[in-house]
Amino acid sequence: MGSEQSRSRGRASSIFAHVDMDAFYVEAELLDKPELRGRKIIVAGEGRSVVLSASYPARADGVRSAMPLSRACRMSPDSVVLPPQMDRYRRISTEIMNYFDTLTHRKEQLSVDEAFLDLTGARRRLGEPEEMGQLIRTGLRERVGMPASVGIADRKFISKIASTQAKPDGLLVVPPHRRLQFLHSLEANQLWGVGAKTADVLGQMGLRTVRQIAETPKDVLIHRFGAVGGHLHDLAWGIDPRQVETHRAEKSIGAEETFETDVSDDAELRRELLRLAHRVATRLRAVELSASGVSLKLRWKDFSTLTRSASLPHPTQSAPELHRHAVRLLETLGTRVQPVRLIGVRAERLSGGDGSLQLSFDAHDDDWQTAQRTLDDVAGKFPQAALLPATLLKPRKSGPAD
Repeated sequence: MGSEQSRSRGRASSIFAHVDMDAFYVEAELLDKPELRGRKIIVAGEGRSVVLSASYPARADGVRSAMPLSRACRMSPDSVVLPPQMDRYRRISTEIMNYFDTLTHRKEQLSVDEAFLDLTGARRRLGEPEEMGQLIRTGLRERVGMPASVGIADRKFISKIASTQAKPDGLLVVPPHRRLQFLHSLEANQLWGVGAKTADVLGQMGLRTVRQIAETPKDVLIHRFGAVGGHLHDLAWGIDPRQVETHRAEKSIGAEETFETDVSDDAELRRELLRLAHRVATRLRAVELSASGVSLKLRWKDFSTLTRSASLPHPTQSAPELHRHAVRLLETLGTRVQPVRLIGVRAERLSGGDGSLQLSFDAHDDDWQTAQRTLDDVAGKFPQAALLPATLLKPRKSGPAD
């Protein structure tokens, strides 16, 4: 592994920054509610929604993102609950990403508040890595008035680990000569890609630190985990050729809904699946992608969750097609032992095109495609218009999207 380090000294080191806004939704709310700063704050929708974000004082009570709001309120009863303002968050996100574009043309946006930046060619303009990090944090404060944590390293995945360690509102630079020292000081579950299940298996093998993973023969890890084991071994030695992806392809597009009261009625579940299928299909057409697979997600009353997937006979952007296969997946479950708390539909295995090239002898298919494109055009001109099948005009019993 020493030879790998010596090769890196012989060439100019890459400079990757991972920038992650701190408690993004909470900080966006505090812009016009400064009197709440320092308080316990939860951003979540009404009813039986989940936590979108929590302030650090609320996190100290155990509140976490994606936690059911009811549970979060029990854990932190003195927290202030604020409804989300998604349009505002998107506007702020656009400002943040536009600022990153002034620093480098090599940006990989991961979410509304998180991105990788390749700053390798910006040293002469922006200074040394430490200066770059301070510049980014100061620039975000000046432009959007919000804090960010920044990690900088010569490996993309290490910059992400570093930004996590820098939270909240901090900067951590890992220079190339300290790469292995930094990595080998970490717990195994801090290595990028090691989830709870993988960490459990590693623990059963007696591997609780990244150093221990690195010192384990690679073939042993491959025997236990397959190709993933080899990848983990490489990461433990700081070997990772991945670069910033300036254009990230959508891997799936989905929508889900949490009901205000648990639902057992099949007709209501099918109706909600149709609503969700239309939301997903509209998004597919907006980005000119088609799906070759569909998945169904159900969360039961006890919060346990299952998913079922199916392949489609041809790529599609059609809401009726997505709905038809989602309903079939629902039917395969047979008699449900619990009522449904949340239901979701996801389009998978996406590819370019509108899915209209398949042969069809059913004029109804062409009629639907024409109708859906017309609805998209009308919705684009009149965003407030609700253009859905008559089946969905009946008032629903579901709450805000999670």
